[in-house]
Amino acid sequence: MNHNNNFDPTLRHAIYPAVLVVFIMWFVFLFDFILPVDLYKWGIVAQTFKGLRGILFMPLIHSTEDFKHIFNNSIPVFILITALFYSYKQVAWRVLFSSWILTGLFVWIFAVDAKAYHIGMSGVIYALIGFLFTSGVIRRYFPLQALSLFVVFLYGSLIWGIFPMEPRVSWQGHLMGLIVGIWSAFYFRSEGPKRPKYQYEIEKEMGIEPPDLEGIYLESLHSSEDEKNEINTSNTKVVYHIVPAKKSHNTDKTSDNEKK
Repeated sequence: MNHNNNFDPTLRHAIYPAVLVVFIMWFVFLFDFILPVDLYKWGIVAQTFKGLRGILFMPLIHSTEDFKHIFNNSIPVFILITALFYSYKQVAWRVLFSSWILTGLFVWIFAVDAKAYHIGMSGVIYALIGFLFTSGVIRRYFPLQALSLFVVFLYGSLIWGIFPMEPRVSWQGHLMGLIVGIWSAFYFRSEGPKRPKYQYEIEKEMGIEPPDLEGIYLESLHSSEDEKNEINTSNTKVVYHIVPAKKSHNTDKTSDNEKK
């Protein structure tokens, strides 16, 4: 039996980029783990010419001391990239590209330790978190707002990663990634999914004035009063009473003299 017909094609296409990125991460990790070639040296070294190559390669390189580093990054990368391509497919590649390149560039510019190698996908993860949360808020569209709350529920505690609390953790990468993600949300706010407009909003954009409901009500009220008065007037009967005039005294005396 074929179950593919019951699978959301939009979700299926959103999973492909996530699987691709995670696969490349693990391929690079296993290559470095099996054949120790010290790929960490291809990470970002702040404000050095050699460290510029890390802008491109930093997210793909992870520590080979154990599997914890890459494993902790793989799950959020898969979830966040899938959510990005499912909800923002029109701008997803550009958001991912800006999260990747700009985060690395800002780390190279602003990181203070010129001897440290910055590696790992954490900066991109923070950028995606920043974008998904901020974009859902500013677009005022319920499904995207729900996605924002989902991201906060899963990764809200990662906010502490932007502070220099742990040694050997690139908090600069986290901070720069978060800033890039928030910036991307505002930069791409006019593209991608939007909240459906109400009828009155569409009419307002077209220059159609809403009806004057108060005026219509008053006019209807006056019309009802006029009709009521017309009905009362049509049912009114006018009755004329004729009262005969009385004779005056002078007239009576003249008549008596004439009789004499």
